[in-house]
Amino acid sequence: MSKQHEIKDVQPIRSLEKIEDMKWSLKKWCGERDYILFLLGINSGLRVGDLLKIKVSEIQGKQVVSLREGKTGKRRTIHLGNIYDELNAYIGTLNGSEWLFPSRKGQNPITRVQAYRQLNKAAQMVDMPDGIGTHTLRKTFGYWHYKQFRDIAELQNILNHAHPQITLRYIGITDEQIESNLKSFRL
Repeated sequence: MSKQHEIKDVQPIRSLEKIEDMKWSLKKWCGERDYILFLLGINSGLRVGDLLKIKVSEIQGKQVVSLREGKTGKRRTIHLGNIYDELNAYIGTLNGSEWLFPSRKGQNPITRVQAYRQLNKAAQMVDMPDGIGTHTLRKTFGYWHYKQFRDIAELQNILNHAHPQITLRYIGITDEQIESNLKSFRL
């Protein structure tokens, strides 16, 4: 398989400091659109393909939205209260665009390839040697949701995975981390 077509197993961003670095880098080097894409991705757990299909009319002025996921066809409720102000300030700059993440060329949203390029550009600026992929946003959401609530069944449901093991592997919770947690577990 050629280097260009290798499938990269991306990981979640496990450091809050690196998440803040990425936010800074996206704002400085890429722009508000790409920053908001990252922010919405890590706070919603939606796939990048679903994020790119969001229309302004579906989300503007709302703290809770219901969107249909492309891969599963299932409806998903997204709570935006924690990023509402930033999201709506950004929407105010879109000058009537139909799409939440409009391309600078034409009337369409940006592509997955363009989203990937922008995310990697920002990652390179903050010394993330492995870079990141479009799934990094969803995996980061899953990782931090699990770290905060420790409810794998709930997260499995949110991410629409068939089994808890799929979810644990997806968010990068390894046997080593589970073992480490169990060593310090005491009631």
